Amino acid sequence: PHFSNSVKLKYVKLGYQYLVNHILTLTLIPVMAGVLIEVLRLGPAEIVNLWNSLHFDLVQILCSCFFIIFVATVYFTSKPRSIYLVDYACYKPPVTCRVPFATFMEHSRLNLSNNPKSVEFQMRILERSGLGEETCLPPAIHYIPPTPTMEAARGEAEIVIFSAMDSLFKKTGLKPKDIDILIVNCSLFSPTPSLSAMVINKYKLRSNIKSFNLSGMGCSAGLISIDLARDLLQVHPNSNAVVVSTEIITPNYYQGKERAMLLPNCLFRMGGAAILLSNRRSERRRAKYRLVHVVRTHKGADDKAYRCVFEEEDKEGNVGISLSKDLMAIAGEALKSNITTIGPLVLPASEQLLFLLTLIGRKIFNPKWKPYIPDFKQAFEHFCIHAGGRAVIDELQKNLQLSAEHVEASRMTLHRFGNTSSSSLWYEMSYIEAKGRMKKGDRVWQIAFGSGFKCNSAVWKCNRTIKTPKDGPWADCIHRYPVHIPEVVKL
Repeated sequence: PHFSNSVKLKYVKLGYQYLVNHILTLTLIPVMAGVLIEVLRLGPAEIVNLWNSLHFDLVQILCSCFFIIFVATVYFTSKPRSIYLVDYACYKPPVTCRVPFATFMEHSRLNLSNNPKSVEFQMRILERSGLGEETCLPPAIHYIPPTPTMEAARGEAEIVIFSAMDSLFKKTGLKPKDIDILIVNCSLFSPTPSLSAMVINKYKLRSNIKSFNLSGMGCSAGLISIDLARDLLQVHPNSNAVVVSTEIITPNYYQGKERAMLLPNCLFRMGGAAILLSNRRSERRRAKYRLVHVVRTHKGADDKAYRCVFEEEDKEGNVGISLSKDLMAIAGEALKSNITTIGPLVLPASEQLLFLLTLIGRKIFNPKWKPYIPDFKQAFEHFCIHAGGRAVIDELQKNLQLSAEHVEASRMTLHRFGNTSSSSLWYEMSYIEAKGRMKKGDRVWQIAFGSGFKCNSAVWKCNRTIKTPKDGPWADCIHRYPVHIPEVVKL
């Protein structure tokens, strides 16, 4: 009989994975069993004689104890502090900010009445975007023509950030005076005073707070903020850090005719999240997650990668974000570099061995061998892929060989909230929790892309089984999801 028909290769691979991943245990068990059998063979008198033959010297005992204590002290002092994600809150825009497809297209026709081709282009993008009818834009963009004033931008920032912060305070019981570190990231809107100063003024935070405001770092800035918070919490014991991730749409709505700059208008929507991180041991019991790894990859040394997401003026002087046609290829290279770094940190030994053997085979025997793609499903139970667009999710699902359920959170977040930039990962995490899928010990991989060009990853481990939340951005609609998203929605 044919080998592939007589043996289920799936079970062969499962057996191989179990063997390699538990090789140390499987090797030690026979050795321990042999030692135990030999001890049992000895009679009571022989065991007493063996014990009496051992000579204990007081100096040797003291030196051994001192050495053990010294090694233990060095180990525990050099060990990094555990960083816990206590809880987080996502901003949910009001119904009055909704932008159904019909409304969006009507406004486009009125705003671009002299350029019907640009209107048609936006319609084609929207039809294939994967967005739903409930995404939201700030009030200033609802006017005809839009009124992207500084006052309106500040108003959007206040309602998004303060609403997320208020929800975080309510969920965690945190008081403003308990915040030791504050990090706010928003790429395109960078006023003076900064957004972090705006938060400090609103909640009257302490004068010795360590505050940071990150701008211009794209959709992956949320994970950069997490990385910065982790580094600060390593050197400041017994501290709480609050990270606020958002993107303010009002001043960045493009009103020109360049197609490469019209694309963000179709994808970006209102959103924001506030996250509480802590290194306090007292928070260990109630914390939702523990931060395991953060891996950052930057491809900015390459000119194409640097300019693939670029803020500039068009020929008529309108400022907008230009997206290069090479964006997906550059994102793929950035992802490749990132997973090459994170792979050895998270993949089981069986996957690393297969990857190594394939690599050696391609180098020595046949360069045309198909490269082995590690099975990241062995390392993670949940995937939060930045909901930057349908193409981004499709490519990652294909390249990482993920199932529809693995990318469900990303697709549904894009459908319900649109591309909310750096905060999209937290809407996805909230979706998984709202579905009741997050169990104790589950591992979560957050992947985000951003201008520059950057690909950043964060790995979290669930600290406790999370009950389905009764509030949050999905509370009133989770029963309707997942929904079928057609390839094209004819408008």
